Amino acid sequence: MPWKEMKKRTMREEFVKRVLSHEKSKSELCREYGISRPTGDKWIKRYLSGEKLDDRNRAPVNIPGKTDIEIEKKIVSYRNDFKALGAVKIRQMMQNEGIADLPSAKTFNNILKRNGLITKEASLAATPYIRFEKSEPNEMWQSDFKGHFAMKNGVRCHPLNIIDDCSRFNVCCDPLLSETYLETRKSVEGAFNEYGLPFSFLCDNGNPWGTPQSTGYSRFEVWLMELGVLTIHGRARHPQTQGKEERFNGSFTRECLRLNEFSDQEDARRKFAEYRNFYNNVRPHHALGLDVPNSKYRKSPRKYPSRIESWEYSDGEEIHTIKETGYFSYRGQGYFLSEAFGGKRVAMREADEGHGLINLYFRQFIIGQINIEKRVFTFKRSYLIHGDPRLQNNEK
Repeated sequence: MPWKEMKKRTMREEFVKRVLSHEKSKSELCREYGISRPTGDKWIKRYLSGEKLDDRNRAPVNIPGKTDIEIEKKIVSYRNDFKALGAVKIRQMMQNEGIADLPSAKTFNNILKRNGLITKEASLAATPYIRFEKSEPNEMWQSDFKGHFAMKNGVRCHPLNIIDDCSRFNVCCDPLLSETYLETRKSVEGAFNEYGLPFSFLCDNGNPWGTPQSTGYSRFEVWLMELGVLTIHGRARHPQTQGKEERFNGSFTRECLRLNEFSDQEDARRKFAEYRNFYNNVRPHHALGLDVPNSKYRKSPRKYPSRIESWEYSDGEEIHTIKETGYFSYRGQGYFLSEAFGGKRVAMREADEGHGLINLYFRQFIIGQINIEKRVFTFKRSYLIHGDPRLQNNEK
């Protein structure tokens, strides 16, 4: 009878005792227990020397390259502290703190798996993707509201996040109580005061950033034009246009929102600030070669002005002041531009292509075009008169 069908140790002792009592020949007993003669001799020898008849551990006493147990404990501890970070980023953080003799990222990953700290779903989700970014800090900032949630006091929090496209540096992470223009502008002004003005500002088409085409422009867009900042809107129903901001929102959700409870706005403000410091100064970023965003970011040389200066248009342009209702008249015909331009001075000049087309200008931006023969707008959208990056892609 083979040993695998019985308790090994008991059967080994039984075999040896029957051999030593000469109950049968050793060969017959080996056939009966389903083992070879050398195996039988091995168990007889161990029994006579007083050794246990258990299977010996075949693992080598010393394994070259095996991770030190204390290092493995530190790796597990880091993962428990930063549950949403993977092996590569945890390894870089430990290296940044001066911990020596670290194994490879692959070994880190194996350690996390061995300790049950990586799920199959998480492994499948960790797929590489193509990244595109601006070449210099402050060429473009990306902004978005993370979906609102209820705090413990029952009030809903609307996290506003803004990142620099080139460096991924987070310039704003504020817990707002609404998504209105005035509250949003206060946070954006705070970022402008601290970091200066970006060249362009990428956002979606919802409030407070934009408006439907029929209503023209939002107050936010007009304010940015007064500061000389180009507003760029992502394509409707295409969140990948703001891919870096969406990526930040995902990290922010996993690494901050899901791991904390927020009593009220002040509690959220404190915890958001802690996460922002961690994200900018501690957390390695794959797109930056595992550097941190703060190592790649520098403030804009364009300072936020204390007041908006008046604008002088060129000679030969016809100047119109937009009514508070958003309307203006041109050659006896009324047109609706936007209430956001109420009281603002707008210049009008015949378009280079002619054919009854009149361009509308606000400061250094062209903001629309009307066809005076058909008495309609051909488009309402802001473009820099010179240097608009979208025109390099023939987008207009």
